[in-house]
Amino acid sequence: MAKLRIRVSTGEACGAGTWDKVSVSIVGTQGESPPLPLDHLGKEFTAGAEEDFEVMLPQDVGPVLLLRVHKAPLALPSPLGPLAPDAWFCRWFQLESPLGVPLRFPCYQWLEQAGDLLLREGAAKVSWADHHPTLQRQRQEELQARQEMYCWKTYIPGWPHCLDQMTAKDLDRNVKYSVVKNTKFYMKGGSAFAELKIKGLLDRTGLWRSLREMKRMFNFRKSPAAEYVFEHWQEDTFFASQFLNGLNPVLIHRCRNLPKNFPVTDDMVAPVLGPGTSLQAELEKGSLFLVDHGILSGVRTNVINGRPQFSAAPMTLLYQRPGHGPLLPLAIQLSQTPGPNSPIFLPTDDKWDWLLAKTWVRNAEFSVHEALTHLLHAHLLPEVFTLATLRQLPHCHPLFKLLIPHTRYTLYINTLARELLIAPGQVVDRSTGLGIGGFSELIQRNMEQLSYSDLCLPEDIRARGVEDIPDYYYRDDGMQIWGAVERFVSEIVSIYYPSDASVQDDQELQAWVREIFSMGFLGRESSGMPSSLDTQEALVQYVTMVIFTCSAKHSAISAGQFDSCVWMPNLPPTMQLPPPTSKGQARPEGFIATLPPVNATCDVIIALWLLSQEPGDQRPLGTYPDEHFTEEAPQRSIAAFQSRLAQISRDIRERNQSLALPYTYLDPSLIENSVSI
Repeated sequence: MAKLRIRVSTGEACGAGTWDKVSVSIVGTQGESPPLPLDHLGKEFTAGAEEDFEVMLPQDVGPVLLLRVHKAPLALPSPLGPLAPDAWFCRWFQLESPLGVPLRFPCYQWLEQAGDLLLREGAAKVSWADHHPTLQRQRQEELQARQEMYCWKTYIPGWPHCLDQMTAKDLDRNVKYSVVKNTKFYMKGGSAFAELKIKGLLDRTGLWRSLREMKRMFNFRKSPAAEYVFEHWQEDTFFASQFLNGLNPVLIHRCRNLPKNFPVTDDMVAPVLGPGTSLQAELEKGSLFLVDHGILSGVRTNVINGRPQFSAAPMTLLYQRPGHGPLLPLAIQLSQTPGPNSPIFLPTDDKWDWLLAKTWVRNAEFSVHEALTHLLHAHLLPEVFTLATLRQLPHCHPLFKLLIPHTRYTLYINTLARELLIAPGQVVDRSTGLGIGGFSELIQRNMEQLSYSDLCLPEDIRARGVEDIPDYYYRDDGMQIWGAVERFVSEIVSIYYPSDASVQDDQELQAWVREIFSMGFLGRESSGMPSSLDTQEALVQYVTMVIFTCSAKHSAISAGQFDSCVWMPNLPPTMQLPPPTSKGQARPEGFIATLPPVNATCDVIIALWLLSQEPGDQRPLGTYPDEHFTEEAPQRSIAAFQSRLAQISRDIRERNQSLALPYTYLDPSLIENSVSI
């Protein structure tokens, strides 16, 4: 008989405590103990509690391998029988013996039903490091259970595969929003909907009467950034700056040769370039940049309020003035086919011609951003990373411990999006110019083009040739964060993978990468997405890409949606008249008639307001309250990572003090660890 002390930590979340009875069996190299009840006077396992229990181990089971947790409903006297199971969020168990070192068994899971759960001691282990048959069997059984719980499905052909679940309410509690977050989310959405419904705006299918009327709507929960947008949206410098620091800062690239289907001439741009230079000279200097929305060419469009909607596939040429001058638009063509019906619009044109052309570009930005940069790159791909992590990496795997904080709530918010956002009859379908059909077509097109280097920020910046364009805060802040994440990941990888061979020999790691390649990138080798990893360096880059995509990248292209769209002419979700085919025809009333109807405007603004702000229960980048790593080495790396992020945050805030429009979307203190909204 040996006396043991078992300490149990219960989570602090609403409803985390339980009335159920809990016992544990200790599994060792020489056998397994009978269930040892964890019981004392009064109620056990209240929310936020850490409790100690003394138990007697009746026989020697040898060195401890596993802890088997038994949970059963509280039994009541007959004829009442047992109560229904009461959910419990367990943080961890700690096993202490008089002679041994305490063993910590991380859990960090909801246990909803009656049953057993096997936990391992917290030291991370890759697959080739587990030699005992009992531990190998436990890894296999855990993954088999999770693969049965989290299955893949094809939502729309040509899209990345996703979780096979119809509704968010049916999800496992471990991937659902917390009670607090869920309540705030629905209260926030409900209040916004009710406000605009009472004002009658959600039911108005007609045009806005004027920009002045639109301004009254603009008072809807505006922010300082939104105020700046309203004041400057017509200015060329602000129009151009949004390609650098707006909600879609990933399209602009240096132009060394003008596309043949964009026949801009020296005479067209001389008023902006000034004397003594030419287009060719500026192309050679590298001072010209291009934003090409060609992927929109020929895409299907939607019908809203019974009216067909329209789309354009513009090309925008921009000029970076020397001496740290502002980026300026030089020319806009609204189609990919030049000709008499596709004029090139210029800053010297009539005010309303030029403003309408810029507004068509902003509508193209909305479509490409929402379908591709946001939905595909920052939601569908993180869901692939999340599902593969849950299905292929056991809890004890170092990469599971590293990545699981960056998957928090992703399955929930994406399942909810398939219910309430991108389903037939929902927001995208009823209020955007492309609708579900157009979104789907764009995603299918982009999946044929998407490459691994697009997802790796340093490579993406080099490929687009934008390493030295000034005042590109998305690049500057993003590279700082990428570097901090990369260094952190490198430290973790070096702890558990001493050589390239150890990477190659980790079959669970290889299965994880292979599943992401096949289910996320549909096995398309031309994407350059690895289907296996052979070196420590390749592993570091890959995991850095996953963490960056699930945190910083999502923040950069999601957090500013409401700021950009609440003044709707800056980011119209649809256009009700076709693109102009000649100059000199635009008028204020025609401009208003081209913009979205009132109900569609309000529908999209509510959605983007909800999607731009976390509804409570936040965990900023690098915040890991669930201590999956129990060893000192990774804990030191986590502390160093947090310190580097804090310094980046201080630097960003200091720089922002001198900016008329502060760039806050990549401040680490405001970045969520995961795609959770």
